[in-house]
Amino acid sequence: MTQALHPLAQRFRGYFPVVIDVETAGFNAKTDALLEIAATLLTIDEKGMLVPSQTLHFHIEPFEGANMEASSLAFNGIDPYNPLRGAVSEREALTEICRAVRKAQKDADCQRAVVVAHNAAFDQSFLNAAIDRIKLKRSPFHAFVSFDTTTLSALALGQTVLAKACKQAGIDFDNKEAHSALYDTERTAELFCYIVNRWHQLGGWPPPMLMDDCEQEESTESDPA
Repeated sequence: MTQALHPLAQRFRGYFPVVIDVETAGFNAKTDALLEIAATLLTIDEKGMLVPSQTLHFHIEPFEGANMEASSLAFNGIDPYNPLRGAVSEREALTEICRAVRKAQKDADCQRAVVVAHNAAFDQSFLNAAIDRIKLKRSPFHAFVSFDTTTLSALALGQTVLAKACKQAGIDFDNKEAHSALYDTERTAELFCYIVNRWHQLGGWPPPMLMDDCEQEESTESDPA
């Protein structure tokens, strides 16, 4: 008898979802500084609900030669050279995040991590650019697949702005705390879990064909012949 996979591996075709948010000094992932990153790992609890399990958070030192747009710094309120930030290098931050992701991914029987983010293309581009800069070996993240909570929120809640989508889902959102990678990541994780769990509660998961396959497997395993 084959050993049952972790339910998280079954839910997303072997992908391990990691919620990411970044704060940056511009919009160009190749040239503009990555200044802050947070990553929330997820799991499925004993009730079968998707829930946040661990969050990692780092302030980042601008990489050598990085461009920093004054308008972006004014928007997110980050002083890149403030010693009180406790900033670390891109290498230190991403090595630590990837180490934690690999372990959690393995524990969940998943083959690859996938970025979950609000407007995911933006966060994923900065993550990929930083991984390329430090020449990180064995990145656990898929290079281009992502789960975008902007799109999911539009479908499930009729909203695309993170704060409004959270409000629609009954998730507390403090606009004064927004534009912090840590705060936005944790709210995005709650939002993603809400949408996935709500779809499950409404009967959308598992789909009928998968339920039929599971029932056939259980019948075969219990048949002594």
